[in-house]
Amino acid sequence: MAHRKFHRKQGKRRAFIKGLANNLIMKEKIETTVSRAKEIRPVVEKMVSIAKKQQLAGLRILLSRLPSQSAKKLYFDIGPRYKERNGGYLRIVKSAKTRKRDAAPVATIEFIK
Repeated sequence: MAHRKFHRKQGKRRAFIKGLANNLIMKEKIETTVSRAKEIRPVVEKMVSIAKKQQLAGLRILLSRLPSQSAKKLYFDIGPRYKERNGGYLRIVKSAKTRKRDAAPVATIEFIK
C-alpha cells in the first residue's frame, strides 16, 4: 500500500504523522484535511490495539512512539474504553467546507464513544 508523502522527506514525514497522532490523542477530536485523516487513522488504531491489551510491554512501545503525556493518556484512559471492541476506534467525517488557502477538503477525525 502506498502512503502519502505530504511533500516531506522520510524523517520529517514521520515527525509530522507523530505530531498529528499526538494531537488526536490529546484532544480526542481534530479537524484536518481528508488525506491527513486517512493517513493517521491506521497509525492511531494500531496504537489503541496495543494500549487496550494493558501490558507493560505495550506501554513501553507507546512511550517509544509517542510523547509521554499522550502515551499515558492512550494507555490509561483511551485503551480500556475499547476493551470489548474489535477495531474501528476512529471515525472520519467529511465536511462540506474546504480549507481557505488551497481549497483542500476538510474532515473531522474522532474517537468513537
